[in-house]
Amino acid sequence: MLQIIKSYLNFLWNSKNEHGVHSPFVFNLVTNCFYDEKKYPEYSILKNYRNSLLQNKNTIEVTDFGAGSRVFKSNTRAINQIARNAGISKKRAELLFRITNYFQPERILEIGTSLGLATSALSLGKIKSKITTIEGCPNTLHVAQKQFEEFGFKNITTINTEFSSYLINYQLSIINYQLIYFDGNHSKEATLNYFELLLPTVTNETVWIFDDIHWSPAMEVAWEVIKKHPKVTVTIDTFQWGLVFFRFEQPKEHFVIRV
Repeated sequence: MLQIIKSYLNFLWNSKNEHGVHSPFVFNLVTNCFYDEKKYPEYSILKNYRNSLLQNKNTIEVTDFGAGSRVFKSNTRAINQIARNAGISKKRAELLFRITNYFQPERILEIGTSLGLATSALSLGKIKSKITTIEGCPNTLHVAQKQFEEFGFKNITTINTEFSSYLINYQLSIINYQLIYFDGNHSKEATLNYFELLLPTVTNETVWIFDDIHWSPAMEVAWEVIKKHPKVTVTIDTFQWGLVFFRFEQPKEHFVIRV
């Protein structure tokens, strides 16, 4: 906890709003997306999705995975507690919706479905996109699948497998994901492994979103490695998320933005 507080104070000291941004690409993203105050009707659907989970007191066996397919830990938890403590926040779900709506990606990959709170924001951001979402725990994924069916999200394909196994075995180079949301194993080793495995899918229009980049000192190291990678041009630190772009026409630059 002390580490996160220290990181957040450092973030506040270095962060800017749109007035401190001189890149037209990032300025437009910040002003027209991050700071978009329009009340989208989709926000009500996101709220209803969240509330349906918060009202669900059923318990399920939750399994987390470590390296490979090794079970890291397993415990019984109430669905409403998972939604309250582990799910994406209301504010972040709305921002994820706006980012998806802003970039209009045709193909989306999500690493870590959980109960589908973030997935619902991705789906509503572009209802004609093709979303693949991967989850290691079959029980949380089953809850998410029921939610998707109930709310009529038809553009989502769910896969129950350990993340690295899928990324290693699938022919990723034949698919160009325009948006990837990384919300799975929040460790340095796993994050950098996913990063390297998915590099063959990038295009000039690709945007990657890494969750919890300041979760631990190791995750901050992983974020620094990603920022310095030669294929990466623009990165944006919003404290909770790190956004990564591969736009060849952009000079290499890092931004710290308050949202």
